[in-house]
Amino acid sequence: MTVSRAALSTILACALIGCGGGGSSAPPISGGASPTPTPTPTPTTSACSLRAQQDFADSVLNEWYLFPDLLANANPASFSALQDYLDARVAPARAQNRDRFFTFATSIAEENALINSGASAGFGIRLFYDTSNNRVFVTEAFEAGNGFAAGLDRGSEITAIGTSTANLQSVATLMASGGPQAVVNALGPSTAGTARILRFVQPDGATIERSITKTEFALDPISNRYGTQVLDDGGKRVGYLNLRTFIIADAATQLRQAFGQFAAQGVTELIIDLRYNGGGLINVADTMGDLMGSGRVGQVWSRTVLRPSKAAENETRLFQSEANAIAPTRIAFITTNASASASELVVNAMIPYLGDNMALIGGNTFGKPVGQFGFDLETCDLRVRAVTLQTVNANDEGEYFSGLAGVVPNTCRAPDDISRPLGDPREASISVALDFLAGRSCMAIGQSGTGDTASSGANASQRSTSMIDLPETEALRPTRPSPAQIDIPGLF
Repeated sequence: MTVSRAALSTILACALIGCGGGGSSAPPISGGASPTPTPTPTPTTSACSLRAQQDFADSVLNEWYLFPDLLANANPASFSALQDYLDARVAPARAQNRDRFFTFATSIAEENALINSGASAGFGIRLFYDTSNNRVFVTEAFEAGNGFAAGLDRGSEITAIGTSTANLQSVATLMASGGPQAVVNALGPSTAGTARILRFVQPDGATIERSITKTEFALDPISNRYGTQVLDDGGKRVGYLNLRTFIIADAATQLRQAFGQFAAQGVTELIIDLRYNGGGLINVADTMGDLMGSGRVGQVWSRTVLRPSKAAENETRLFQSEANAIAPTRIAFITTNASASASELVVNAMIPYLGDNMALIGGNTFGKPVGQFGFDLETCDLRVRAVTLQTVNANDEGEYFSGLAGVVPNTCRAPDDISRPLGDPREASISVALDFLAGRSCMAIGQSGTGDTASSGANASQRSTSMIDLPETEALRPTRPSPAQIDIPGLF
């Protein structure tokens, strides 16, 4: 069995050991050094039986799991699926909110395709649902997907789903009969060629009914439509960056291009929009830190900490030189409960350097200061992602299992206003972010008040006249998500 950190570290809302077939490694999710695992025997013809996979998972957990005292005993014979067995073994950690389905089994081939090229199959849209009224909305559309080509975009509401016009079922009926999972089932598997009839209502009230086929498409980490902008806020230049995911390796290149634009225009104040960013590669998070680290080269960016028996693998990551780096003076991070893992790492790592000059805008984050290594059983196309590490900032702070709202010095409550495009200064969260950067007051996340409007500054209403009270939303998520759906909340 061999393991290497590889150039790709991942921090999933959200590393590895390879064995069999020569062995290989998967990038660590959420940090980690280069583990040297204990060798295991060459797989036999029964290497891919459920029991063999369970034994492999046990060897991983027993040697590497971050919380060894929170592992439960479980009888392998009592389970018919590897994931159920993993869930049982880490149940005590889950009960303490330290492993909320962060330990899981996945496909080596599918995850590698996602990391290397952003490859995924689906409509290319993010779906979130209103937890009070059970309505399903598109919060974002990927430009290369068939959903966007068919007219689905931010603010579209899906009202009915079917395999033909004759068997359309309303979302209300599906929710009433089986909750969000019934909607997930109606949308069909994440495989190319799957077609569905979708009825949806556009923000302008128009109702559209279209047959849309799921295809293989490339996920673009930074949208060409709105991902990087320099906003004019009363004559002041504010850099706006919307990073969809850290999981795709090319995100580092796109970040360098984005910060090159900011540097060229003398931007020192930023809005970093991570509202749906579920995490991804740690080395991409590291690059993002470097791009905000002008003048800090050689100082501590973050630390990776493993269980005591693996302390030799702990690592301190320093700011490194980047040609397009800037020295931001103020940053507003837009987040929601879908912001996790690498997103939270970046926010937490900036606290020692910006303090009161940074804020969390929108809602509290998910709460995932831990990361995974990926352990590969190659002959079975099996990767076990196990929680193996925790990341902390330069002040050794990293206990934000309940989210970052209680950690970041300033927070400003704001709704995710899907009535406005992402990148629009009038969109509620962006408007409140601009207010923070301008020194205006706001309502703190978690503070009681009327609705979700967050800014009480005198000039806030000039930009936020269309701000609406939106209900609490959650990403629509299958019980057994694909690799892409793990890192990209709401992806279908």
